[in-house]
Amino acid sequence: MKTLTRQSLTIFWEHTIRYKGEVVLIVAGVTLGVLADTLIPLYYKKIIDLMSQGAGSAEIFPNIWMILGLGGTLWVGFRISTFVNNHLQPRVMSDLLNTCFAYLHNHSYSFFTGNFTGSLVKKVTRYSRAYEEITDQIFWNMGPVVLRLVIILVILYFRHWILALILLLWSLAYVGFNYGYSRFKLKYDVTNAEADTKTGAHLADTVSNNINIKLFSGLDSEYQQHKSLTQKLFWARKIAWDLGAFSETIQSGLMVGLEVAIIFVAVKFWQRGLLTVGDFALLQAFLLQIFGRLWEFGRYLRRIYERLADAEEMTEILVKPHEVVDFPGAKKISVRQGKIEFIKVAFQYHSDVPVFENFNMIVAAGQRVALIGPSGGGKSTFVRLLLRFHDLTAGKILIDGQDISQVTQESLRNAIALVPQEPILFHRTLSENIRYARPQASKQEITRAAKLAHCHEFISHFPHQYDTYVGERGVKLSGGERQRVAIARAILKNSPILVLDEATSSLDSESEYYIQDALKNLMAGRTTIVIAHRLSTIMQMDRIVVIDEGKIIEEGKHRELLKVKKGIYQKLWQIQAGGFEQSRETGGFA
Repeated sequence: MKTLTRQSLTIFWEHTIRYKGEVVLIVAGVTLGVLADTLIPLYYKKIIDLMSQGAGSAEIFPNIWMILGLGGTLWVGFRISTFVNNHLQPRVMSDLLNTCFAYLHNHSYSFFTGNFTGSLVKKVTRYSRAYEEITDQIFWNMGPVVLRLVIILVILYFRHWILALILLLWSLAYVGFNYGYSRFKLKYDVTNAEADTKTGAHLADTVSNNINIKLFSGLDSEYQQHKSLTQKLFWARKIAWDLGAFSETIQSGLMVGLEVAIIFVAVKFWQRGLLTVGDFALLQAFLLQIFGRLWEFGRYLRRIYERLADAEEMTEILVKPHEVVDFPGAKKISVRQGKIEFIKVAFQYHSDVPVFENFNMIVAAGQRVALIGPSGGGKSTFVRLLLRFHDLTAGKILIDGQDISQVTQESLRNAIALVPQEPILFHRTLSENIRYARPQASKQEITRAAKLAHCHEFISHFPHQYDTYVGERGVKLSGGERQRVAIARAILKNSPILVLDEATSSLDSESEYYIQDALKNLMAGRTTIVIAHRLSTIMQMDRIVVIDEGKIIEEGKHRELLKVKKGIYQKLWQIQAGGFEQSRETGGFA
């Protein structure tokens, strides 16, 4: 926890110090303003002493002009700081958001599968807000308090050193208590932040899965879970807030003690003629300044630690090394033929569950290969490893003789077009979603790709056609429409390697017929890997590979595999073909 706190402050400082000029101006302006504000009571003291001595206007008015001048200096100093800060703080907050965005998205595929989307978004948002709160407390509250206290101690030292010593010792005890107590309270603030994150993550998860809640009548169950989370959040907040209230109770006792001690000593000195009436008024003015600021000092410190607790969740992500990184000096991959080789590949998601062990497979350049087999056999993992979403435990994967771990991830993925089983679209226009594959593509190229994927037909019926927004994750489109948009995107990308992961699974029979034709054109001259459960879609493949438990069980063409007695492919074909015949005999599915 201490390490994360230090790392959070380091990250904030590194982003702030990029703007040294603005920082210097803010500090100079605040220093000027605090100095002027703290010196003003000195001239009130002089006026009181002069008035008690019966002095005339000629002696009193110069002090009034000084008060006016110091008031103007105070105004100028803080106005400079305020307007400079209005540029610095939003700029650094934007930089922090950009840092979080870039670092977050460079984490691996497995990182995102293990984290709630809503939770990550909340962590990023709270990170920049934490910076805002912390810098506010330092620039406008804690910094001025410390500076004001130093000035007051210097002034009191020259009036009487005992008064300065009393205030110094008391201030050290007060600040020490607040610092130690805030450190003690930090773990409760972290618990509070974690409870808040979990509550928000559950809410986001239920909102995005609202249709499932309705379909499975899960509202009551989800409500009870949410109620349980909010109950934990209630107790976490209550404990944190009670600890804050207890701290304020101790602080108020310390302040009463200081005021009694200072007044007692001051009265004794006045009785001895060591202090004037003006000195007494000066002491009261200084005590009021100190009490007003130091009463809040503990609160300022607690707020800093509370915001640090908020920031630590994101800092943990920012200091977590990326699981998959480019090799130092990695170059862009050059794919001219598209030959793929898996050589002695070993991989496991968990330490005790290997997916591949000494797996070998070659896909010739331009060959169309289908991967089939039971769920969990390794087909999807094969694709993820090819895209380098994970690093291998052992072995290597080559494309045209180039080790994919030695080339840049961006160039590797640019060389591969993937049509996933469940395509996810941005909440942007259809045109933007298709163009995402190749941002520089023209309108004509987008339309051509859409026509080849047979999605131009339904797009043309929308009022705004290609400028139609598809909703979050593409929810305004049907499953088949989303899949056709994904195919159009792959067509536009025009990569030398094509991967189809159940690319026609969400299509009706008529659409599938048209898209199969489009996919034939798309696959021509490209190395193609097709994952499919519907065997009717892979009958024409150059090669069919049956994978089970991370091993190649059978491989060959459709007709060759049908001849393998008691083979997995033959069994799957009999099940699917038998179901089809049975459906025809009964007149279709009930």
